[in-house]
Amino acid sequence: MSKAELKASIDIGTNSVLFLVANIRDGGIEVLEEKQAVPRLGKGVDADKNLHPDSCDRVVKVLRKYKAHLVENYPQVANDVVVTATSAVRDSSNREEFLNQIYQETGWNVQLLTGVEEAQTTYTGAISVLKDQSENFVVLDIGGGSTEIALGKQLQLSSGISVDMGSVRFSERYLKSNPPIKEELETLRTEVRSLLRAKSFKLKDCRLVGVAGTVTSIAAIELGLDYYDASKINGYILKKESVENFVEEFSKMSSTEIENSYSPFLTGRGDVITGGLIILHEFMNHFNFDDLVVSTGGIRHGILKK
Repeated sequence: MSKAELKASIDIGTNSVLFLVANIRDGGIEVLEEKQAVPRLGKGVDADKNLHPDSCDRVVKVLRKYKAHLVENYPQVANDVVVTATSAVRDSSNREEFLNQIYQETGWNVQLLTGVEEAQTTYTGAISVLKDQSENFVVLDIGGGSTEIALGKQLQLSSGISVDMGSVRFSERYLKSNPPIKEELETLRTEVRSLLRAKSFKLKDCRLVGVAGTVTSIAAIELGLDYYDASKINGYILKKESVENFVEEFSKMSSTEIENSYSPFLTGRGDVITGGLIILHEFMNHFNFDDLVVSTGGIRHGILKK
């Protein structure tokens, strides 16, 4: 057995910033520590095509905290972190200023992933943490700004696409009321269906795997957890019927009511969780999936296997 190599990665998403420290040995990932924050980098990006300075500052504040934690606890990797950014940064006209701000504040260079790279990296990360890696899989990653759909067999990706629909993007675009009104919900559903129909691919004889906050938050709530426990959430089977029930419940609640009722998992997600769940529900309907396997893996895991 080869010697373990300590590595760290950070995934800057549209809604969240995710942190991972892990040992890499023989291609496997032994997770040592994970953290997450929800600074909402992509707030307003869909409309303005610009990252707001306040949003950038919130993300940089999170990154500084992560850097300090690494310096104190894992000093050997504190300056060699693999940092990635995705949809919100891709779509913004002032991304270079933001990436430069991160470098000035932390010393970290950020890899800006394309949509296809995002799908590929997500697939690898999602499957790598599952106990059973022997099937044909489709990995669904509902992010804040985009949704990645990746197909493969075992750990080998065969194809991946990125669709410009996400929990933040579509909630800001379509769910203007709080709680949303019926017409807004139906407009969002219609747009998701239209985008899925426009993608010319078929899913047959494969296992659906769901990653990211929309899926993991609901799994944690169903499990009755008090805190994020990847060992319990990972591999959980989430039923389409449950997704449908949560959509119905959340559609009648304000964002504040959602966050107060389901803290800590929906803290910072109250205004976008309904949109994310509608995307999930429509995907499962469109491709006739009755359930999915929840994976706590993602870009931050996949990027360390490269």
